[in-house]
Amino acid sequence: MKIIKKLVLAIVAILVLAIALLFIFDKGYILKGISFTYLQGHKTAYIDDYPNFDNRTIKAGTAQPWALHKNYNSVSATKALQQTNKDLGTVAFLIIKNDSIWYENYADGYSADSKTNSFSMAKSITSALLGKAINDGYIKGLNQPVSNFFPQFDKKLTIGELSSMSSGLNWKEDYYNPFGMTAQAYLDEDIRSLILNLKVTEQPGKSFKYLSGNTELLGLVIEKATKKNLSQYLSESFWQPMGMHQEALWQLDSEQSGMEKAYCCIASNARDFAKFGKLYSQYGKWNGQQLVDSSFVATSTKPKFKETPFYGYGFWLSNFMDKEIFTMRGILGQYVISIPEDNLIIVRLGHQRGERVKGENYNEDFFTYIRESYHMLNQD
Repeated sequence: MKIIKKLVLAIVAILVLAIALLFIFDKGYILKGISFTYLQGHKTAYIDDYPNFDNRTIKAGTAQPWALHKNYNSVSATKALQQTNKDLGTVAFLIIKNDSIWYENYADGYSADSKTNSFSMAKSITSALLGKAINDGYIKGLNQPVSNFFPQFDKKLTIGELSSMSSGLNWKEDYYNPFGMTAQAYLDEDIRSLILNLKVTEQPGKSFKYLSGNTELLGLVIEKATKKNLSQYLSESFWQPMGMHQEALWQLDSEQSGMEKAYCCIASNARDFAKFGKLYSQYGKWNGQQLVDSSFVATSTKPKFKETPFYGYGFWLSNFMDKEIFTMRGILGQYVISIPEDNLIIVRLGHQRGERVKGENYNEDFFTYIRESYHMLNQD
């Protein structure tokens, strides 16, 4: 009995010491991560985690519902699509053809009203806010130095290089290291301090390197330039003019700091996410109103570097099936896939993504969603 008691006391002492060390080394957010993930049956961030965080509302205006195609849901999903959706936990899948919802399916109790985490699809939306801020005269253009807003940064670093992932910042992108910057940005309560202490350690504008810190700094620039928080500016710029189906939520680092996680974490539904695919397919025009300059959209959806033809400004690019495709995507297989030449938008939201295809910058599920959508359309 004494041995058991000593063992219990030793374990408690180790836990107390470990917790103390986490706070001493400013890693207390790890306890928050354990509480929000492992203690709720998850190993990492998940699509319904937004209630665990402080959020700011993105207000909607008068709804402009999607039209339903005359052949709405007249064709069933292919066996390959059904299997992929089952295996990866798809909760929403939409095919929008000629500005009308042609196919729509929800699973596991989710519906057209269900909010789930956008994850990195928010990077595309933050880039769209950059385009709007340029339109509105808050930002001079892609070549304006970040130092105009935050003088501590290298004067060679431009705002466009944040959107195109070519900043040269010393951010370490690592989704599985609990002590890393990505985890700290997701869980800590002062993202501003983390971002504003970054340094330019490589020459900006020379090569692509995917860093969530780029988009977060871009969000800070937009906030400072517009003198509005990102949720308010997103509401005024897109959510209301585009007649979103419902209000959305943007995760904050904390109520006190009040900074949106610009690189991720907008909780919304499949129909509303799809509207950004339509907006960019129409070169920034919505119901006759130019919300984003067409040249900015064209630049955003073309490769920044020949060496990395899969990324533009905030959007992923592909030529799968010889189509010109641009995509918003999130880490768990969130996609808004736009194929303007066929007036086609494919939206997928769910719990997991497929395996990475060797030699590609996409996972196998991305290709499946496109290929099988075309198989379905050919049956119509």
